[in-house]
Formats: sequence, C-alpha cells, structure tokens
Amino acid sequence: MQDTVTSLISNYDTTGRYLDSSAIDSLRTYFTTGADRVKVAAMISANAAEISREAGKQLFEEVPELLRPGGNAYTTRRYAACLRDMDYYLRYSSYAVVAGNDDVLMERVLQGLRETYNSLGVPIAPTVQGIQIMKQMVKDMASDAGVTDASFIDQPFDFICREVSELSV
Repeated sequence: MQDTVTSLISNYDTTGRYLDSSAIDSLRTYFTTGADRVKVAAMISANAAEISREAGKQLFEEVPELLRPGGNAYTTRRYAACLRDMDYYLRYSSYAVVAGNDDVLMERVLQGLRETYNSLGVPIAPTVQGIQIMKQMVKDMASDAGVTDASFIDQPFDFICREVSELSV
C-alpha cells in the first residue's frame, strides 16, 4: 500500500524526473489536509458501527425489496453479510482517506470482488447506494466536527463505487 507521497515519488523516480510544480502542489494539498484526514479517520473509527448500521437502515428503507423474500438481504445471514460488507468499505475508505491514495482499496477490497459479487448475484445498484449513503454520513459528521473542506472524503467512496459499478457493464 502506498500513500500520496510514496506514490508520487515512485512515479517521478521511475521516469527519472525531479518533482515539478504539479508534484509540489499535490504534496502541498496532501499535507495541508493532513490533520483533517486524521480527524476524519478517527471519527470514522469511533462511529463505525453506528455509521454502518444507520446506512444499512437507510438503504433498506429506500430499497425495501432487498429485505423481502428473494431479496439479497433476505434472511439474517444475508442481512448480516450486507452490513459486514458495508463495514469493510467504510474501514478501508478510512485507510484511503489517511493515505490520500486508493491503492489500499484495490489491494485489499476490490481485487476479486467482481468475481465474488457476480457469482453470488449481488445487485450492484444497492451496493453503490449504500456506499454513497455512508459517504454522505461521514461528510456530514466531518462538517459537524469543523472540517471545512471535506472533499477528500469523496475520493475513496467514489472510487469504490466506480470500480464496483463496472461489474454490471
């Protein structure tokens, strides 16, 4: 897993270039948001169970057919698996928030996920919807905690959604 700094330096080192103004700006932005990134990760960690549970509750209110017979969250086992997956997405998103890099998502969450979801017949749209609900909850909590620019929160959640959405193409 790499963070923004190691990824950027690795890319420049591979091509044998010095850091240019674009690289310096990218580093400046990463370090400027560092305290807020750590604050958001700590907030997610302290509230993870509540975030996952409330996001699941909201998702099932918006898409109640998931809980009905034949739905992907029908039965206690499937319901628990859905909430477990939402918690995974949340936890790994918190890692990516701190790193400022999506590598951890590819390495730990998304590799093999396509095949697993396809083989299990997991519906993609509700999965994406649940991830977006969690993203909004985290952004709202960050705003309440005084984080003025929470745009960095979008990156990992949106990355997961884009990658998962490609499943149903």
